[in-house]
Amino acid sequence: MRSLALRNSSSALYNNLAVLCPPARPPAFGAVHGTILSLLGSEGPPRQLQARGGGSALSTPLLTQAAWCELPARVLLVLTSQRGVQMYESDGSTMVFWHALDVPEHPAAHSVFARGISAAGGRFICVGTSFGAVLVFDIPPKGTNVTLNEVLEQHRDPITDIAAEQGQDGAGDLVTADDSGTLCLWSTGEEFTLLGQIPGSGCTCSSVTLWNGIVAAGYGNGQIRLWEAGSGRICAQVSAHARWIYALDLAPLTGKLLSGAEDSFVHVWKLSRNPDTDDIEIQHCHAECVTDTQVCGARFCDPAGDTFAVTGYDLSEILCYGPA
Repeated sequence: MRSLALRNSSSALYNNLAVLCPPARPPAFGAVHGTILSLLGSEGPPRQLQARGGGSALSTPLLTQAAWCELPARVLLVLTSQRGVQMYESDGSTMVFWHALDVPEHPAAHSVFARGISAAGGRFICVGTSFGAVLVFDIPPKGTNVTLNEVLEQHRDPITDIAAEQGQDGAGDLVTADDSGTLCLWSTGEEFTLLGQIPGSGCTCSSVTLWNGIVAAGYGNGQIRLWEAGSGRICAQVSAHARWIYALDLAPLTGKLLSGAEDSFVHVWKLSRNPDTDDIEIQHCHAECVTDTQVCGARFCDPAGDTFAVTGYDLSEILCYGPA
């Protein structure tokens, strides 16, 4: 294990670790602390990005998440906050686009924020909101002419996470999750089509991934559930953690699944399909304990899932784990 120092500790936010794995270069990392995103680049000194859209010096909005979105034509770094969506070139050097959320004049009891970020369908970036809407942005191959393509209004609760799978034509290639545990499956394209909805069971789904037509979702009760993306049928349920799951990640080359939770544990699992029955199977591969730390971010650092990195609430470092 090696440790990378952060200038600030990580906030207790779902999926609070961004990792970019450029080919043949060391990975870049990002973690949110309050109003700041700390970036540790593969090149150059550490950089800090601030949430924008405050309107006054006293009210810099809190960031809720950051993620690199890898599209075939370009990679953008996307930040979500209590005010809107910020998109940067991948190194954080220049802002490409800013989208302000509609903040009601007389705010209701619930707060306003964006959260849940994913590239989708080859040229789109999807971002969730606290209203339950999913904003679909059309990203040009270069330049700043980003447009809001459509708004998906299916969820009734704040979006928690969004995941997509590139190249799964016709099948559900996008899944959105919300605070009530409801999942929606979509097919991407010029217009996004709702394929199905998996109702929540009263427990928040904090993180979701999609691989090979399998939806893996992590919940506040510590469970991981696996669903068939095509039919919405549940295939497996694992009591993975003793406390709230904060992060899931998936290694696309191997089907390895990473889970991190408040119980200080990080687990590596392996998803597969039985060649004879096509049934979805999950097995446990590895566990790490980050002592006395509420894990809030966990991501693989390579497409095969041989290495992974972890952040924890109030921890001023990123912990990187490699092959034993």
